[in-house]
Amino acid sequence: MTLALDKPALEKGVLGKRGRRRLRKVADKAALALAVAVLLAPCLFVFFWMLSLSIKYDIDNTAWPPVFWPTEPTLDNFRHVFEESPMFLYFWNSVQVTGSATLVALLLGVPAGYGIAKAKANGLAAMLLLSRMTPGLSYLIPLFTLFQMLGMIGTVWPIALTHMVITLPIVVWIMIGFFETLPHELEEAARIDGANLWQAFRYVALPLARPGIVVGAILSFIYSWNNFIFGAVFAGRTTRTMPVAVYNMLTFESFAWGPLAAAAIVVMLPVLALTIVIQREIVQGLSAGGVK
Repeated sequence: MTLALDKPALEKGVLGKRGRRRLRKVADKAALALAVAVLLAPCLFVFFWMLSLSIKYDIDNTAWPPVFWPTEPTLDNFRHVFEESPMFLYFWNSVQVTGSATLVALLLGVPAGYGIAKAKANGLAAMLLLSRMTPGLSYLIPLFTLFQMLGMIGTVWPIALTHMVITLPIVVWIMIGFFETLPHELEEAARIDGANLWQAFRYVALPLARPGIVVGAILSFIYSWNNFIFGAVFAGRTTRTMPVAVYNMLTFESFAWGPLAAAAIVVMLPVLALTIVIQREIVQGLSAGGVK
């Protein structure tokens, strides 16, 4: 009789604990969602305002109080961007510069990251990180003098070479972290089976480091695509990149906010589309390790 009386009370206590746990989980998720929304709100508002500027007439862009969304959207600003400047040429220049800088950075950075990780050359890794942290303006004068002596000023190749200052340290630093997480037993087993160091790198370490390679390539592409200072200094009239094209939308008399915002969106779209398409690869690459 005592057990029969105590059983409902016991079940009620267990259900109460489960309810409190579920309530706590819901509250934690709600707090996390609120924190993410607060952090993302300024960034999302910037993108919204840029889009709003690009589809409004000048009278709405300079109106007070501000017009957050036009009653009659227009695409004249985008037409102005493509009619007043060879935007497709600038796009092709950016593709050449960013593609070559990213490809060469992968070809050199992945083996370099493997060698530094296996040799535990922390000093060399710190020097690479320091070169990435150094402002790009520090390289301008010596590189400009060098490329001027070689007669390369005004072509796309000085821009691609200088972008290696951006892309190569990123790839090397990311690959060092990935190769350091690889289990040594896998490479030792390959060496016991008769593989040399290059074969162990190619057939064992390289496939396992694929997520890191993808992340390094994506970050290198984004940073190289958005770089402005090297393209502004080394490019000629027909070899400008997309960020320099946005700068060309500025005038001395006034700011044409509509065409400027439209040009910024045109520059941003390739990187945004790439990030959306392969965002799963980015998350997997940042969370994966050698064992995984």
